[in-house]
Amino acid sequence: MTALEGDRPSLMPRVGRGLSRLIYGSPLYSLALRGRPPTDLRLAFTDPWPGDPELGARIVFGTFRLGGREFRGGAAAWADEALTEEALFALHGCCWLRDLRALGGDAARRQARTMIAAWIERFGRWHAATWRLDVLGCRLANWLSAYDFFIASAEDDFRERLFASLTAQVRHLARALPGGCRGLDLVLAVKGLLMGCMALPETPARLAAAMQHLEKLLSWQVLADGGHVQRNPSIQVEVLCHLIDLRNAMQAAHTADAGLPEPPQSLLGAVDRMAAALRFFRHGDGGLALFNGASEGDPTRINAVLAQAGAAGRPIKSARYCGFERIVAGRTVVLMDVGAPPPAGDDRATHAGPLAFELSAGRQRLIVNCGSPANLEDQAGGWAEALRGTAAHSTMMLDGANAIPLAEGGGTAVEGVTVTASRFEEDGSVLVDASHDGYRPRLGLVHRRQLYVSAAGDDIRGEDMVMGLGKTPSFAIRFHLHPSVKAAVIQAGSAALLRPPTGAGWRFRCTNGTLGLEESVYVANSQGRRRSQQLVISGARIQPGDVIKWALTRERRV
Repeated sequence: MTALEGDRPSLMPRVGRGLSRLIYGSPLYSLALRGRPPTDLRLAFTDPWPGDPELGARIVFGTFRLGGREFRGGAAAWADEALTEEALFALHGCCWLRDLRALGGDAARRQARTMIAAWIERFGRWHAATWRLDVLGCRLANWLSAYDFFIASAEDDFRERLFASLTAQVRHLARALPGGCRGLDLVLAVKGLLMGCMALPETPARLAAAMQHLEKLLSWQVLADGGHVQRNPSIQVEVLCHLIDLRNAMQAAHTADAGLPEPPQSLLGAVDRMAAALRFFRHGDGGLALFNGASEGDPTRINAVLAQAGAAGRPIKSARYCGFERIVAGRTVVLMDVGAPPPAGDDRATHAGPLAFELSAGRQRLIVNCGSPANLEDQAGGWAEALRGTAAHSTMMLDGANAIPLAEGGGTAVEGVTVTASRFEEDGSVLVDASHDGYRPRLGLVHRRQLYVSAAGDDIRGEDMVMGLGKTPSFAIRFHLHPSVKAAVIQAGSAALLRPPTGAGWRFRCTNGTLGLEESVYVANSQGRRRSQQLVISGARIQPGDVIKWALTRERRV
């Protein structure tokens, strides 16, 4: 199935989705969306995010680069029905307008109008994929944010068709929300609806309903510590970026027209809390920790998002509500997953990595999780599912099974996994004591991990144990290494040396298990899948009460 043939899975029952398609696709529904379009916008918005002028120049000459592929033909790209999911969103969400605006000039403006006019001609009526609510919300926001750029010197005929299309899309979005949307999809849809209601002379009732959608979204998705309900640092960045856009748009709208609402305190507070939590998830290199499908991200972009958020201050230590701990000692940063899976419906990208941790020293990542597919090549061949599994995380695995059963195609296969954590600090040293019962239904066991970091950050110790009255399974405790770190097992298999490309090395020691060095992979950015190594402490059986001890000590420089 191509991306243009269907839409994403949703919570809406199949019968409901089928009925909606029949209604939305009927000629009568298209007539119902019509109204007397305005002759101009009530206000236009500004977009603070930079585009790429080189990509803009390519678009002027008819070449799009979307989802890792190039598409030629300019406005003819709308006819391509073999678009990937990522390319469909970028093309029909009109994210490329930012690049044309960055290029500037009459040629870029004309190309923007040509593309928009061709879209209206081909997709002016409801379409299952191109009017999907997240795509529709993104398109509305981009059209309205780039309006002042592409409307200059436009003919009256283009203006009339543009306003008629804007009116129809806003009305459909108002009627269809929430439509089974969750997470980032819902954020995009609500953002587009609110901006559309403020820019067009829509009814006060429609604007009030959009505000209610925003309040519900914020109360569910943004947790008390600023973490996002999906527990994915990359989604944290995207949601924060769109909430900043909404805050700025509402501030500008209220300034231009006092009858339009100011950004509510719930939105302002959400931006501040999410910015603090975003700092929480960063390593010393400025990139993000790899939990629940996150990628490293672009440190420059992350800095820009934090600057636009305007929230100052140090990152929080504990994100108890979204389930993470952060330890900073000297130049050492440790991030540990101590949270349960997200609620059903928000867990599609969840990884089975409870009690996994990542470690960096300065700008150098040492211990990591394997990451998540960053491109189509890595998504193929079963990699997407493999990277969600417990074996792809720096944590303990029992009996070769995932710590949290995963459903095929996304989500978790069980509910009610309990994760507990306590944090103790004394004279700058920190101990995190955490446990999860993901193995209890199958093995009758609970995994407990204690992680200690010294005040100087050069001495890190851990203890992994199982508790309960269950079986005596095999075990493997994995420590995935960043591709730039090389390791060698020494002292008859009781220790290993870790050598990063710069800075001091680290010595790894363990007891009550066999230490080995195995191959691993790292999938965290646009470079795709990279070969790496992992240290593995393993054993044929572990009994309740057995303790596997391990330690990482920074080597002294000579």
